[in-house]
Amino acid sequence: MNIAMLSYHTCPLATLGGKDTGGMNVYVRDLTRAIGALGVHVDVFTRSQDEHVPHVLHELGYGNRVVHVPAGPEHPIPKRELTDYIPQFVEGIRQFAHEKGIRYDLIHSHYWMSGLAAASLSDLWAGAPILHMFHTLGEMKNRIARSEEEREGGYRVEGEKRVLKRADRIIVATEAEKAQLQWLYKGDLRKMEVIPPGVDTSHFYPIRQEEARQYIGATPSQHMVLFVGRIEPLKGVDTLIRAMSCLEFQEVAHPVYLAIIGGEPDAGPDEMTAEMARLQKMCDDLSMGQTVIFLGKRAQDTLRYYYWAADVLVMPSFYESFGMVALEAMACGTPVIASQVGGLAFLVKDGKTGFLVPDGDSSILCDKLSLLLRNHDLRRRMGAQAAQHAQKYDWKRIASQVRRVYEELAR
Repeated sequence: MNIAMLSYHTCPLATLGGKDTGGMNVYVRDLTRAIGALGVHVDVFTRSQDEHVPHVLHELGYGNRVVHVPAGPEHPIPKRELTDYIPQFVEGIRQFAHEKGIRYDLIHSHYWMSGLAAASLSDLWAGAPILHMFHTLGEMKNRIARSEEEREGGYRVEGEKRVLKRADRIIVATEAEKAQLQWLYKGDLRKMEVIPPGVDTSHFYPIRQEEARQYIGATPSQHMVLFVGRIEPLKGVDTLIRAMSCLEFQEVAHPVYLAIIGGEPDAGPDEMTAEMARLQKMCDDLSMGQTVIFLGKRAQDTLRYYYWAADVLVMPSFYESFGMVALEAMACGTPVIASQVGGLAFLVKDGKTGFLVPDGDSSILCDKLSLLLRNHDLRRRMGAQAAQHAQKYDWKRIASQVRRVYEELAR
């Protein structure tokens, strides 16, 4: 079976923590590897963003390829401009398939722009079936937007509606996402299949914390709170910083610091994002000093050392369709404190694998952080239960479910 996997706006091999790199990159990369192990051939097509990177890479194993398709300028451009180059992207994929003499049994698209490209490809390929996954929804992002700049344009919502109508099947991560598509987009429930993302438990698993701290150069005697993700308002990093400020007045046995992975904290004033600048100023205003450390982007393969080294991972998001970072941390045996929103409300088991807190409430987040950091036995117990719970999401199990959908659509 041959699958054309579309990840138009971001490459699955990109370094995590950038503006448009996150859980979806990990999902596409790891699903391709896991599905390849089951004997399915996958070509992942993504827009070329660097002319110096080879257009075809064999980085995902099992003969699967990542194909960088020239479509517009070969450098990062704003998402609003990306839609202009979808026709070039489609033509590039058509040419690649023709030159390689390969026929794809179905198209698996990710994010709404890839879905639009999938529709055009299906027309070219005699109605090849389309399986789509949205990962995030414009309507949901608009519901939690705190300023006009954070709102998604109407073009995105309309594009999502077109994709939802055209796709033959939709994979949703949780029942919550299924309900969102039904009520906000009038989606057909018969098209939807609930299959959560997976985690590579051969890569993310528990080890001794002191060994990980030695690897990353962390101080053994300090508590480490960890955030991993894009630096943007909906991630709620400001809530976490305020909670850390409050934590200074709590009775915690050892010094505590927050490590933030993501973004480019050392960029110049002209290149630094508004959110990164706002968060750094917040730290200065709160006199956080060395309590908050901005580490910038980190390669996916090194993230597990930070999960292992941390006492707790915090995801204070206002919206998450699932929460891949939380799942990876749990698989590493690290308890998670997360906002009770979207997929996080399903993934984190409150009081067992960590805590769920109201989004935007720094006071309750501070209390839960204090409780965990003061109680070594509680952290150890929750960490062990988190690692056990994460086994249910092993990619071998998840990939088998996705392959079943592939086979149904191909028939």
